Amino acid sequence: MTVQPRGACVYACSPASSRGRRYPEEPSLSRTAFQRDRDRIIHSTAFRRLTHKTQVFIYHEGDHYRTRLTHSLEVAQIARTIARTLELNEDLAEAIALAHDLGHTPFGHAGEHALNAAMSDYGGFDHNGQSLRIVTQLERKYAAHDGLNLTWETLEGLVKHNGPLTTAAGEPIGASAATGLPHAIEAYRQIQDLHLHSHPSAEAQVAALADDIAYNNHDIDDGVRADMLPLDELKKVSLCADILSEVEGRYPALEQSRLIYEFNRRLITRMVDDALAETRRRLQALAPSSCDDIRAAGAPVVSFSRSMDDACDELRCFLLNWVYRHRRISQIMADAQDVVTDLFARYMSDPAVLPEKWLAGVDRHDEVGLARRVCDFIAGMTDRFAIKEHRRLFDRTPDLR
Repeated sequence: MTVQPRGACVYACSPASSRGRRYPEEPSLSRTAFQRDRDRIIHSTAFRRLTHKTQVFIYHEGDHYRTRLTHSLEVAQIARTIARTLELNEDLAEAIALAHDLGHTPFGHAGEHALNAAMSDYGGFDHNGQSLRIVTQLERKYAAHDGLNLTWETLEGLVKHNGPLTTAAGEPIGASAATGLPHAIEAYRQIQDLHLHSHPSAEAQVAALADDIAYNNHDIDDGVRADMLPLDELKKVSLCADILSEVEGRYPALEQSRLIYEFNRRLITRMVDDALAETRRRLQALAPSSCDDIRAAGAPVVSFSRSMDDACDELRCFLLNWVYRHRRISQIMADAQDVVTDLFARYMSDPAVLPEKWLAGVDRHDEVGLARRVCDFIAGMTDRFAIKEHRRLFDRTPDLR
């Protein structure tokens, strides 16, 4: 019996023709290779920790704000819908969506900035590279190997979440042009060639676009819930104004929680429909006959239209000013950065305070090796564990409220 792959079009990635895993395994009789990837990600320790990692709001601010876990689930749901409609491999898109934030630090991007600064003399820190490091090395469950031993296609989609990382000659481009590839990605490309110069599969591009759709929408919802986004200001954003008008016209005097939900569901639908229409237009022009034709296209194939891109830029700018840079958020995140910075300095100056298993095999005279181990430890922390550790090691810990 052979498991039937999902995704029927000629340019969808097929698990039957996967480039395989770093460590060969016997195929499953009940699941395709991409389904097994998805399941391994869901059962990973790093995935469970996302439930207590910040998206925008610290976990103790409220039970209904998004966390990295709920964000990842929302991304996966949107990715499945788009992939299924385009007849791509739904399981691969879902696996990449579920894994895309595994490498995030505690306290969201504030924690990442603090850890990158602390690691500036040791190769820096990048959450995308850390996601790769987690699934290829730091998850230690299997008797035969470290990591989750995911397929080449899932690793490719995870690493190239935002597009190509190098030129065809291997030179870093984009954000990595000045600083070089993130440490984890540079180290791994010596082991396995993930074709960093090309665009990823259509399924990976779907996961990346689903990420944009999810966070734009749920950050509006969380911002309104936190009393940071006045509806009158939201009506000044072109993408939002007519949808809010439509909902208010159809349901006069609707309570705010229902109003925002009706608004969000319509906005998600509008974004998804735009992405589907634009992607179909690009596919028709490209006429790909294989998944490698998608990779070699030279530009993303799964995309918003130009007008939707512009509208999303306006929305992101609005959220930056009203939510991400809100005085309340800025103060909490400044304190959160101090927590990460303090922890890194303490572990480096006194490694004995690290848990014993994290000291195993580390030469304390190897400063770079120690720094990388400390970085892995801190990056894996949840918000609440980082606060608990800080309280254990320091006399005063910021309240983060």
